[in-house]
Order: sequence, then C-alpha cells, then structure tokens
Amino acid sequence: MSDSMSGPLARRSAIKIATGAVVCDESILRGDITIGPRTVVHPRATIIAEAGPIVIGEGNIIEEMASIINKMPDNATNSETIHTQIIGNFNVFETDSICEAVKVGDNNVLEAKAKVGRGIELTNGCVIGPSCSLLEPEIVTENTIVYGTQCHRREMNDKPYPQVGQLEFLIRVLPNYHHLRKPNIKTTKDEPML
Repeated sequence: MSDSMSGPLARRSAIKIATGAVVCDESILRGDITIGPRTVVHPRATIIAEAGPIVIGEGNIIEEMASIINKMPDNATNSETIHTQIIGNFNVFETDSICEAVKVGDNNVLEAKAKVGRGIELTNGCVIGPSCSLLEPEIVTENTIVYGTQCHRREMNDKPYPQVGQLEFLIRVLPNYHHLRKPNIKTTKDEPML
C-alpha cells in the first residue's frame, strides 16, 4: 500500500506560490519552495530545493535557464543541518545565471551566465556581471559591482533601482503566452514572506 502523499502530488504540494506571482508551468520546480507575490518565474527557469527549503521574496525576476539551487555541499554528511536559502526582494536572475548562495538580500542582479556559489552571501544592491563567478565563501558588501574576465570589483555611487518597469511588463504579458501555475497561498500587505 502506497502513501497518499508520495509521488508528484507530494512534490507539488511543497511548492507554495503567493497570489500575484507569475510562475510559468514550463519552469522546473523541485522541493520545498515558497515564491512571493509579484515574483516572475520564466519558462525553463530552474529552482531546486535539495538541501533545504528555498524562500523567494517579492518582485523577483527569474529568467529563462536561470537556476536557483539549494544543494548539499560536496563534503557534507547526512547529519549536517538543513539550511533555508533566502532570496530577498526585487532581485533579477538573468538568463543562464546560477545562484547557490544561501542568503541573497534585495535589489541584486546576476547577469547572464553569472555564478554565485553556496558560500557567498549577497547583501543589497550588488551586480554580478556577465560570466563572472564568485565561488569562495565571502560576504559581498552592499552596492558592489563584479565585472570583467578577472572579476574586478568596485562600489557603485548610487543604489540600484528595482526593475519595476520590467516586472510590470512581464506580469502583464507572460500570462498571454504561457500556462501558469496557480497560486496556492494568500498574503497580505502586512504579512512578510520571509
């Protein structure tokens, strides 16, 4: 006799989508994932919660082929504690970027083919340039830009603005061209996702 909460139904029930989020049905979602309001998940984006839950805040854009992965470190044992991967608000994960960071603040941008490893903590307002990789454990200070083939760094003079225009456009247009996963949790303005 099989357990009624095993198989595809159990995996799907672990995915919590807030009202107002736009999550394309063609996206790849596995594990215990919470997606906040007004977050957009494009087709073929991948979110995998293998080593613990992933909580994604409000207004994030996760583009095609972008990956957010909470995976076990290579040298981990089964007794290692489970860590929740927390993605803040108004972040952009561009095409083919990979984010394994356990903590990502607000207003960060991972540009095309950028990679951020598990030991990295992105604070707020950071931009990781195209094809740049951050793999060694560190806390990236606020408003840092990582750029070029040598992953040079500098600090921005002004804080970056959230990509609200692009977000509004995607929320309006994507439902016209893609099947969406239905929201299954309700949030209020006063109730934070994180």
